[in-house]
Amino acid sequence: MDLEKLKSIQGAIQSESLDGWLFCNFRHRDPLADEILGLSPGASNSRFWFYAVPTAGEPQKIAHAVEPEALGTLPGEPHLYRSREELLACLRRLAGKKWGCHFSDTIPAISYLDAGTAAMLKEAGLLLAPGDSLIQRFKGLLNDAAIQSHERTAAHLYEIVELSWAEVQKSFAENRPVYEGDIALIMSEEVKKRGLETRGVFVVAAGRNSGNPHYNYSASSTKKGALFAPGDVIQFDLWAKEHNGVYANGVYADISWVGVYGKTAAPEVEAAFSSIVESREAALQFIEAELAAGRRPTGAAVDRVAKQVLTARGFAAAMRHRTGHGIDSDVHGSGVNIDSVEFTDLRLLLDGACFSLEPGVYLPNFGMRTEINVYIKDGKHFVSGKERQTALLRCTE
Repeated sequence: MDLEKLKSIQGAIQSESLDGWLFCNFRHRDPLADEILGLSPGASNSRFWFYAVPTAGEPQKIAHAVEPEALGTLPGEPHLYRSREELLACLRRLAGKKWGCHFSDTIPAISYLDAGTAAMLKEAGLLLAPGDSLIQRFKGLLNDAAIQSHERTAAHLYEIVELSWAEVQKSFAENRPVYEGDIALIMSEEVKKRGLETRGVFVVAAGRNSGNPHYNYSASSTKKGALFAPGDVIQFDLWAKEHNGVYANGVYADISWVGVYGKTAAPEVEAAFSSIVESREAALQFIEAELAAGRRPTGAAVDRVAKQVLTARGFAAAMRHRTGHGIDSDVHGSGVNIDSVEFTDLRLLLDGACFSLEPGVYLPNFGMRTEINVYIKDGKHFVSGKERQTALLRCTE
């Protein structure tokens, strides 16, 4: 780790009014610790190590005598231990100060500090604080280069949606069979062609399958998924980021579009779509108003606004997930989630925050969500990519 990165970590600590940031790992159970400190996930980690970064001054490196070089690439004063008593003696050097650690009362995705280790740290006299806001400030806020990477990828994904829907339209016009897997293959090939990378299987869901938010067509018996049928709701959900060769920490874009396999949509489909669009736009307007007033909304507050719209439209029982998630070098990133129900996120939407807005409703015969990506810069919000979806895709002539 270079000194510039150390300064960034200490800057995050100062912003959260803590005395320091305490990293620890055992058998690589905390991938965030490895990632933030730049440690190899393949290195030996058969014993606990601790890396204590104070708000100012020299970090403290605590490692076992069996693995004395576990933290050898990091700056700081080294300390070795062989027994639990010696480890406690090392940790007592940090006593009486408030340390941000990798746990959260409400966000389990970053809660890697186990109860036993926390008890040992408290026994040594350390004061422990949730590290969710620290992690957000260091990893979940995008700089200008990261925003540009996100925007480039978003532009690609919108183009891929257009190409994919053009194939759907062509199949409909020619009365030619088309399967979910056929369209997903087009998406995957376009992602590779454009030098992007992704993980998992894109969602291409037809008819009843669109009612499953995490539907995977490749899990079907034919591996091609369902055959599109006239009148089917078609759900697209795709995500990718630039390959590391383009930008060292390529940032994901993650979008969802909805269509109908036909020229017209059933009234209940139209009603559901107009409701999720209204929900999404209400969330955007709330963010805009709060920022204009000089306030930073929380992810939970934005989620509540979006859900109020869907509840008012009669879809209270049809909501299955939060309104959005943080986005960074991971598609579900370390920044603010737009969530007031699953894992309430009270972190603020600071400059550099990037997140999805994807309200959805899921009914017995179909489901749908509309997903856009938003980032905050210079106290204003921006929607990435092309114009967001306001009308259902249809198979026009």
